[in-house]
Amino acid sequence: MPTIEPIGTVGELRRALNDRFIRHASVKDEVRHNLICKMKAGEDLFPGVIGYDDTVVPQLVNAILSRHNFILLGLRGQAKTRILRSLVGLLDEVIPVVAGCEINDDPLDPICPACRARLAREGDEVKVAWLPRKSRYVEKLATPDVTIADILGDIDPIKAARGGLELSSELTIHYGLLPRANRGLFAINELPDLAGKIQVGLFNILQEGDVQIKGYPVRLPLDVLMVFTANPEDYTARGKIITPLKDRIGSEIRTHYPVTRHLAMSITAQEAWLARYGRDVSAEVPSYVREVVEEIAFQARADKRIDKRSGVSQRLPITCIENVVSNAERRALLGNERLAVARVTDVYAALPSITGKFELEYEGELKGAEAVARDIIRASVASVFNGYFDGVDTRGVVEWFELGGSLMLADTSSSAEVLDRARGVQGLVELAEHAGVAPDAAPALLASAVDFVLEGLYALKRIGRSDEQGYHALQPQPRRQARPEPMFDDDVPARGTKKYYN
Repeated sequence: MPTIEPIGTVGELRRALNDRFIRHASVKDEVRHNLICKMKAGEDLFPGVIGYDDTVVPQLVNAILSRHNFILLGLRGQAKTRILRSLVGLLDEVIPVVAGCEINDDPLDPICPACRARLAREGDEVKVAWLPRKSRYVEKLATPDVTIADILGDIDPIKAARGGLELSSELTIHYGLLPRANRGLFAINELPDLAGKIQVGLFNILQEGDVQIKGYPVRLPLDVLMVFTANPEDYTARGKIITPLKDRIGSEIRTHYPVTRHLAMSITAQEAWLARYGRDVSAEVPSYVREVVEEIAFQARADKRIDKRSGVSQRLPITCIENVVSNAERRALLGNERLAVARVTDVYAALPSITGKFELEYEGELKGAEAVARDIIRASVASVFNGYFDGVDTRGVVEWFELGGSLMLADTSSSAEVLDRARGVQGLVELAEHAGVAPDAAPALLASAVDFVLEGLYALKRIGRSDEQGYHALQPQPRRQARPEPMFDDDVPARGTKKYYN
């Protein structure tokens, strides 16, 4: 419904609409119409949703154009809730409602018994209120303790007592969340967590478009767009969507994680808190550090020690890079530096923001979450380092360590300290240019690039690193002695004897 000048009564509203020949539209028609207008104008349909332009968004558009109730099905951290909340932008700015009505009744076509009684009593003098679009979105996180009364409603004996009404009167209805979302959007997050009998209570609204509240022979024809989210893992872990309910949901739309590292970096840059600009320290994150942090999520999703059914949320790189910047900020404060530049070694300091973001398989449980995370970080550094230093000759640095050199650095080492010690390693500082850092860059940037080179060589197993020696030559691994092959079958000892080769 187009925006109309503020109107105070039902009579004024009726005359204004008649003058403009405006036809009443349902919520689904309203959302569909506004979507079409946005598409024609070339506007961003779902602001803040990145990486779905060619996959999820076309399916969303089709569902809305089809006037479907729909469900977003995907693993954790795939922007499902963000998409649902962005649907508010497809509603009209304001709509007229009967003032004081609990279910946002249409002043010209009320369904609420109390509103019909008011119109019969007061006629065109009934007051009209204007409801903004944000108030037309109702969201409920499904939990096992949710009752049918929470969703649909129940008898309110207090209302009956105050009004001197019989309990059988429609005026004693206490409306649940779904009726209160009338003429708006009703979203249920984590739908499988709803008990089966509560899911059954949604059958009518999805198919016939009405609800029946306990104890009343009345069906309320609600005008609402129903949207849901669910995690496929929850189908077996905590609950499931019952088949008749799935059958009544118009469209099932699958979400996914970012398909490229650069798309993931855009999401992280949008969501993470990195602007640490203040009187004491300003922070900067080089591109290779951002890539390493993002690659951790990609490596974790492919690692066989991590449960793929649970997924690795996009929240992992978001919280990780925030911790990385905080560690750089801490180092700058300790070293009395004004510019805090993140280093690759800061990623190891961000382990607390990584280990809680994935579920381990049996093999991973045996090794431990921190050990698995360290392996993943090292693999991520190797992948990113290869992209920057493919074809670059790093033998000079490796040979320096092989000749007995060692370099002791800590994650708290100041920029001046890192550069002073790095200049003693032949060719090390010069390699920083291949990381996109100019030779005359700020010391903090140069120190970060040097750290990237050292960590990259360590990740590729060209040099070693330990708490005692710092960076050092890679120690040759002792060769395992091959088992002697038995010459005859009689030479093979029986299982359980000391000579049996296992």
